[in-house]
Amino acid sequence: MSDAAIPPISQPAIRTVAMPSDTNPAGDIFGGWLMWQMDLAAGLAATRRARGRCATVAVEAMTFHNPVHVGDEVTLYADVISTGRTSMRIHISAWRRERDDETSMRVTEAIFTFVAIDEAGRKRMLPPA
Repeated sequence: MSDAAIPPISQPAIRTVAMPSDTNPAGDIFGGWLMWQMDLAAGLAATRRARGRCATVAVEAMTFHNPVHVGDEVTLYADVISTGRTSMRIHISAWRRERDDETSMRVTEAIFTFVAIDEAGRKRMLPPA
């Protein structure tokens, strides 16, 4: 995982705005809300790669580098970094930008592991890339 201060050049998987309903009683954005957004972004990438249904099976080493504030634009980038027979690892990085500024800051990143599943919820082989 990189300490780069410049967001990836790839297309974002998700872009959203942190809202007051996403805060804890102290007014800070819940870390769980951010993890939810990251899981959504990883799920989109996994579903495209697997060409079908997938399930999250693990999340590795999530560290929060900077806070997210109400009104911040949050952008999530997803990159499939490895695949196995039924599973894939997806690197997700989350970046924040204040509403009235063009500067982006890395908020967090993690690696999500997904497995491709069939209609009954059983593991299935990934199709060729």
